[in-house]
Amino acid sequence: MLPLAGYAERLSARPGDTLRFHVANATGARVTASVVRVRCADPNPEIGGVSTEPVAIEVTTLIEPGPQTVPSGSYAVVMREGLLSHTSDCRFSIRIRPTLALLRRQVIMSCLDDQGRGISLELTPALTLRGTIGTAAGLCMIESAQPVALNTWTIVTLTVDYVGAIVSLSATPIADRSANQALSVGLPGTPTLDAGPCPLSFASASGTAPVDTFNGRLEHPVLLARSLADVTQTDPDGIDALAMAAGDACIGNWDFAREMHTSRIIDGGPAGNHGKLVNTPTRAVVGSNWTGEEHCFRHAPEQYGAIHFHDDDLDDCCWPATHAVTLPDGLKSDAYALILKAGDIEENIPFFVVPPKGQASAKIAVLVSTFTYTVYGNHARPEWMIDPAWRAAYVDQVKAWKAYPYNPGEHRDYGLSTYNYHTDGSGIGLVSWRRPMLNLRVGYLTYPYPEIRGSGLRHYPADSHLLMWLAHQGHEVDLITDVELNSEGQALLEPYKVVVTGSHPEYHTPHMLDALQRYRDSGGKLVYLGGNGFYWKIALDPAREGIVEIRRGEGGIRAWAAEPGEYYNQFDAQYGGLWRRNARPPQKLVGVGFTAQGNFVGSYYRINQSARSNPKVSWILEGVTADTVGGEGFSGHGAAGFELDRVDKRLGSPENAIVIAASENHPPEAPWMLVPEEQLTHITTIPGETHKALIRADMTWFDCPGGGEVFSVGSITFCGSLPVNHFDNDISRILDNVIKRFSQ
Repeated sequence: MLPLAGYAERLSARPGDTLRFHVANATGARVTASVVRVRCADPNPEIGGVSTEPVAIEVTTLIEPGPQTVPSGSYAVVMREGLLSHTSDCRFSIRIRPTLALLRRQVIMSCLDDQGRGISLELTPALTLRGTIGTAAGLCMIESAQPVALNTWTIVTLTVDYVGAIVSLSATPIADRSANQALSVGLPGTPTLDAGPCPLSFASASGTAPVDTFNGRLEHPVLLARSLADVTQTDPDGIDALAMAAGDACIGNWDFAREMHTSRIIDGGPAGNHGKLVNTPTRAVVGSNWTGEEHCFRHAPEQYGAIHFHDDDLDDCCWPATHAVTLPDGLKSDAYALILKAGDIEENIPFFVVPPKGQASAKIAVLVSTFTYTVYGNHARPEWMIDPAWRAAYVDQVKAWKAYPYNPGEHRDYGLSTYNYHTDGSGIGLVSWRRPMLNLRVGYLTYPYPEIRGSGLRHYPADSHLLMWLAHQGHEVDLITDVELNSEGQALLEPYKVVVTGSHPEYHTPHMLDALQRYRDSGGKLVYLGGNGFYWKIALDPAREGIVEIRRGEGGIRAWAAEPGEYYNQFDAQYGGLWRRNARPPQKLVGVGFTAQGNFVGSYYRINQSARSNPKVSWILEGVTADTVGGEGFSGHGAAGFELDRVDKRLGSPENAIVIAASENHPPEAPWMLVPEEQLTHITTIPGETHKALIRADMTWFDCPGGGEVFSVGSITFCGSLPVNHFDNDISRILDNVIKRFSQ
């Protein structure tokens, strides 16, 4: 845990809004807070280092911040009191698929009060099953002799039989019914299971906090206030039959396949004991009976009745609001940050001020990729864990540049990114901004080795290269973010002559793409200044702001791959994955799309000489006399690098798209690879061109029938070349020509 950390309730706000911040302070010193405008988030001394200016905005301290914990771990809870009132007999059944062995217990179900009365079922460190029965006579425990297998479905039943004075436990692997375990122990005294007001929880020992949480999938729990000793139960799959036989004694028959887009669990039994999920576990995952015949849970919901719980799931730190900032009317739309200080410790929390709704204050809008920032939030890079030399170089560079001192690879307490894995090895697909995101910070470095990678920035700090260039050139701009674009659509964009993206606008909802396309087709000018943009389709929690879902389906450069049958989003029930596989390749919107990736190094563009004499695009090259441009930069030392986009008319690049310049001579130390969706074999590609020919960035222009125009650069590192030589360079001239023409 950091000595001083915090997060904003939202990443963007409008003048007149009150923005609250949630801060944890373990320093023991008093916290002071102020607001600054962020001019440059790059700590590189060659660019001048981080630059901010104070803003006269009052920060209200709501409460003095103190130490906080992070409530990681997902679980489900049924808050109805007295679920086991006057219950002597009971029967609990569930299907489990554990995914991780730990040195602690992992609770599957618990309804035990402080006096130990009630019932619970857990997985021990040895992966055996242990049932605990708390009665007036004390505790009775029963434990299986053999461990259950990881990543395998097992039907588990725990029964308390008052008449027979026994507790029984059975575990039946679905894949091998002959390996069934069944055992019983005597039950001393008169059982009284009443756990009073204690809630019933799944995947946690507590219904109010994540305690001894479970890693793995749980499916179809049933709790009956009868042992059903008089019912012959030879089929362990017959959980529904048990519930029906119990009648009114069915406490709960929870169907996890229902209302999958919500944070509710639905009780299909007569009692209606519905519950809620905490920390957003993964739904829309295949259950124990998935046949593989259907891959969409809408078509076979009975095969998707599982929930995958993780001990590191986190959708909200739930810290109290400690500070508030009311943004004054007339405040300029720009990038800001809350600066926190406690003794010698400092923290910054960036946020963006967007103009009042429907009141554009400039001709140019910069679209800030806050959903992409969130998806990458707390990305712990693999180099940090596996390469001590890389880590040492990073630490040394941070000290030398006085950069932001914390890295998610070392401080993993606040949840990681969707480019990382859960502790059980499954990919992280659900993230939230309601937590400290250490890589969304002024002065944060992504890569060391400035002699190779320049400033080594990505996302928020890298996008400040564009913002400082716009300010230097005297272009008045408004900032808008993904949040407003998703909620307000085309109406948000209509007042602007030009909409400009940052370096990596990768993650988008259908509403966002619809808005950008309609804006473009109705006369708007779109400037795409990144690479690997408009690539992944995401879904948002329909009820809670700030929670983003990604399914990394077939194809794509990706850190992990979704399991078969799990390519559909739980939030919107739509097929996820690449936009290319959803009939919307990036080429259809901006003319270029992701083609190749290498290390964070850059090269140059070579001007196509035919563009100089083509009146449709020759104006873009005014003042540019060299044959190559962008050979220097603060990102990878070149304007064309790291992730590259190219024209492909087969994928939707318009017939009238003109390639003004194309990159070449990419440093071999990258090494470079094509995106998987373009490769057929080790020597053949889908376009039919060689691998080498497809590794390029295409600087492209085209116009649309409705009067719109698009300029794309096809490279993540492009904006890093804008500040070279104090903004006096050919990349700067090219973009200035475009912005001036488009904003007329």
